[in-house]
Amino acid sequence: MPAPLAFINSTPDLPREADAVVIGGGIIGSFTAYYLAKRGLKVALIEKGVVGGEQSSRNWGWCRQQNRDERELPLATKALDLWEQFGLESGEETGFRRCGLFYVSNDAAEIDTWARWGEYARSIGVKTRMLNSQEATEHGKFTGQVWKGGVHSQMDGIADPGLAVPAVARGLMALGSTVHQACAARGIETTGGAVSAVVTECGTIRTPLVIHAGGAWASSFMRQLGVRFPQATVRQSILAVGTGHMSLPDAFYGDSMSITRRGDGCHALAYSGRAKVDPTLQFLKYQKQFLPMFKQRWRKVSPGGLQGLRAGHETLSHWRLDQPTPMEARRILDPAPDLKTIRLTVERVSRLIPAVATAPVVASWAGFVDSTPDGVPVIDEVSSVPGLILAAGFSGHGFGIGPGASHLVADIVTGHEPIVDPRPYRLSRFNRGERVDVSEF
Repeated sequence: MPAPLAFINSTPDLPREADAVVIGGGIIGSFTAYYLAKRGLKVALIEKGVVGGEQSSRNWGWCRQQNRDERELPLATKALDLWEQFGLESGEETGFRRCGLFYVSNDAAEIDTWARWGEYARSIGVKTRMLNSQEATEHGKFTGQVWKGGVHSQMDGIADPGLAVPAVARGLMALGSTVHQACAARGIETTGGAVSAVVTECGTIRTPLVIHAGGAWASSFMRQLGVRFPQATVRQSILAVGTGHMSLPDAFYGDSMSITRRGDGCHALAYSGRAKVDPTLQFLKYQKQFLPMFKQRWRKVSPGGLQGLRAGHETLSHWRLDQPTPMEARRILDPAPDLKTIRLTVERVSRLIPAVATAPVVASWAGFVDSTPDGVPVIDEVSSVPGLILAAGFSGHGFGIGPGASHLVADIVTGHEPIVDPRPYRLSRFNRGERVDVSEF
């Protein structure tokens, strides 16, 4: 069964013109369109499949500051407030709540890493508290194990991946802008070198401004415009079990396993960092730049199969604007979960929580997580195509930091004071020969 997802109705008619067109109806695209609409812009949100259909509904649902890379932490902090604010001002339900996140461990090196991060985080006002063995064991008492230590991030929380993006899209339409599903953006037209229109399979929208938030499709789309964006995807698997009879926390991490309560009363289970790399031509093209990342994370990443190649999102081909594109051939990236990973996840979580061993598996799914060589997103104007903004490569972190990242995009577009310093997210850091500092988390 696929990942749970609420569905919404599209706006009936494609507009002939818009102040801005946002390509990609995931968490980044939807929140970006929402914040632009709040500032008075007429926005069209274009999605080739369904809103929230890819990685935005396939993740853990954690909205955290804890263990964020220093470059992403400011966005994560702003995002938490924005998650709350969106619910209050729109009346929409995203499932967001500050339940706090608990981490426990018996690995002294891991605990030391959390402690070092905590020292830095507290120096800039982030609330995080280390747990001694007694405290960690108490917080993890449902596991029946004794833990050496842990951490509690009090202000962090979760949202529901199956509800969040559709809720934001409804909020966008309530502001008078439009949402168009089953409408692939084939490309961009320029006049005098600057953006002048978006060509979709349903027609052309005249606009001076385009934000591309296409997730795993971003690099192949940028290639059509002669823009080099090094990007690779890994395939991660996750499952949900029925836990209605169990007393479990909303969110918990231990022994590389996470459990997260979803809005349907189930808990999602995931093996942190474990992923398959499906070789593609795009991956081979950029593999040298990704070597530092794979060198750091090789213990949890293993070779995959042909799913990535068949999906078409990492093609090196060029397509015509008057012909169907790979995005129309594959409306939603819906890879099959890796069964070995699913079994291993259930086994490992069952060792932590024995009752899970007999809990029914109600769904399992996989998603392609798009990444940059350093694990930090690109949020930047494309200098060679004035009027084009790229917001992609969120490396599995986009859901939690989505409102903050999207607010930053809206700031860049409208010339407002940026919500955070945008320099860490510039595209130019991936110029050939530049040093890559891989995110530790």
